[in-house]
Amino acid sequence: MMDFWIILTGTLVAATCGILGCFLVLRKMAMVGDAISHSVLPGIAIAFLIGGSRDSFLMLFGAAVLGLITVFLIQLLQRSGLQSDASIGIVFTALFAIGVILISRNAQHIDLDLDCVLFGEIAYVPWDSLIWNGYNLGPVAIWMLGATFLIVLITVVLFYKQFKICAFDPALAAALGIPVVLFHYLLMGLVSLSTVASFESVGAILVVGMLIVPAATAYLLTDRLGLMLLYSVIIGAISSTGGYYMAKLFDASIAGSMITVCGILFVLAFLFSPSHGLISRWTKRQQMRVGSLKQAVE
Repeated sequence: MMDFWIILTGTLVAATCGILGCFLVLRKMAMVGDAISHSVLPGIAIAFLIGGSRDSFLMLFGAAVLGLITVFLIQLLQRSGLQSDASIGIVFTALFAIGVILISRNAQHIDLDLDCVLFGEIAYVPWDSLIWNGYNLGPVAIWMLGATFLIVLITVVLFYKQFKICAFDPALAAALGIPVVLFHYLLMGLVSLSTVASFESVGAILVVGMLIVPAATAYLLTDRLGLMLLYSVIIGAISSTGGYYMAKLFDASIAGSMITVCGILFVLAFLFSPSHGLISRWTKRQQMRVGSLKQAVE
């Protein structure tokens, strides 16, 4: 049963982050996801200091607020003339450092561990159960991640058309009357929620891999957004299951093994994708050269 809970936790993390990661990859904002995953740390620390407990709602709220502040500060610096990568680097390192200071200064007063926040430990998930009326309802992380996944899924389904147009052509979306800025911040808010919900299972650092790698792999396999979202979830599920058994085989980090399997799947897609794979493109170039030579001979 413990194996099931761990694999389900990894799958929920990968599926939630994978769906949002597709839109980040399409909008060329993958590193913004990286920035958010690190810069929400002060929000979590402040939530702990205010509430004095590991209250999930307070954590999610604090993370969402800091995520939106991160995006606002990045855009503010970009409008001031600073390059995109420099803006992201400045904002997320500064906020992340503030979060580390807050936690290290107040760790003795709150049940918060830096190693847990940074690296996570998915193996401990089955031990933290939700008890209601004397009944064991399963791990708290499953409920937290399941609720986050449903929020993300329902939001994307309800506003699929708007997210799609904003991702591919923001100018067209604005011309059609779609509030581009609103949907931009809605997406960033969902990324923030997903990030903090994943902290205790995969940590702030490895959640970046879940946000980017499954979506990037799916991007290589299809040109249709609907299929890309589906492939991203499937790749995440395969990575979670394969990563868990790899970790058991080599006695290694479970979260790290999951990301490693993600990376292996990406390399396979990069090489063998029918449309965007390296081998496929090389084969097409060779066929074009042979065709050109035949035409020249004729």
